[in-house]
Amino acid sequence: MNHAPLAHATAHLHPTPAIRLRQVSKSWGEQVVIPGLDLDIPRGGLTALLGPSGCGKSTLLRLIAGLEHPDSGSVEIDGHDVTAAPPAQRGLSMVFQSYALFPHLSVAENIVFGLKVRSLARGEREHRLQEALRLTNLAGLEQRKPAQLSGGQRQRVALARSIVSGHSLCLMDEPLSNLDAKLRHSVRHEIRSLQQRLGMTVVYVTHDQTEALGMADTVVLLDQGRIAQQGAPAELYNQPRNTFCATFIGTPPMMLLDSSYVPAELLPHHDGSTTGGPLRIGVRPEHLLLGDVAAGRIPVILRHREFQGAEAYAYLELPDASQIIARIAHGLPALPGARLGLSWHTVHAHYFAPDSGRRLDLPHTGTADHQAQPHTTQDDFRPVAQYA
Repeated sequence: MNHAPLAHATAHLHPTPAIRLRQVSKSWGEQVVIPGLDLDIPRGGLTALLGPSGCGKSTLLRLIAGLEHPDSGSVEIDGHDVTAAPPAQRGLSMVFQSYALFPHLSVAENIVFGLKVRSLARGEREHRLQEALRLTNLAGLEQRKPAQLSGGQRQRVALARSIVSGHSLCLMDEPLSNLDAKLRHSVRHEIRSLQQRLGMTVVYVTHDQTEALGMADTVVLLDQGRIAQQGAPAELYNQPRNTFCATFIGTPPMMLLDSSYVPAELLPHHDGSTTGGPLRIGVRPEHLLLGDVAAGRIPVILRHREFQGAEAYAYLELPDASQIIARIAHGLPALPGARLGLSWHTVHAHYFAPDSGRRLDLPHTGTADHQAQPHTTQDDFRPVAQYA
């Protein structure tokens, strides 16, 4: 007997996107959640919908699933217009935050429940069940009830149920939110491994950038129902298009400074003259350098030091009394209250318009071989007492 594959492993070779949204909008009464959005989701990859609470990411997922219908615009899946189609006719599966398991059914019964409803032949159900149990490391647990499982095992049952559906498109809505940090890490790896092995198209909603950056091929960062930036995780981190993306991506995020108190040596230059007009300058914490107070450096006050295992951070007060965070060496010989000099290599600086927040492509003073140190070292300092 020829059994149907659990997912289409070569689907990513197809040139058309798995999902296409065109001018999709959604409002709840007077509140506009999604004002009009265009989005293509690549086939065969994991796309993360990322953003803060209320940005519209879960609403967007529900519009794709058919659990909600748009006020305007169209939704296409596999090249077919499914805007008015019910969820059962969209050829997709879903994994929820709450697992959605029947407490009175065994692991096996929960996994194949949808197949029984669809009246799939017993032999095919058993084949898909055994394959899903193997892929999710649930073999030997098929007769247990959900109450006898850990949180991670319950989420794997939900994943197995999605796998046996045979659909190549899976929507996941905050699937790891109920798990502790250790389990989130392991289940995150399992989801990504399964997605790659099966060639599934996964749309993954999360507010956790660690999940999005660590798992996704493509990240769609949402801000108030609009796409702030879409691209590979490294692109969002290294080339933010606006201050929203710059300050949302990264832990700690990119630090923004007002150009009014930045020395000319740290400002963008062109033909030997400083670029005129106010700027917002963005620098990642790992690219900020600390040393003595000196010309060409911003005077700052060390307010607090924070130990984070492999990394340490300094909380610094700027001339305008605002605070920024710099990654530092564990042996930084300076105590809270010390007056230091802050700088960076301009090849690592990002520039933004102060009014709109959009990225500005301006020339740097630095060159490619002026690479910033990973963090400040003890050699950059005089003895601690000299900072008093």
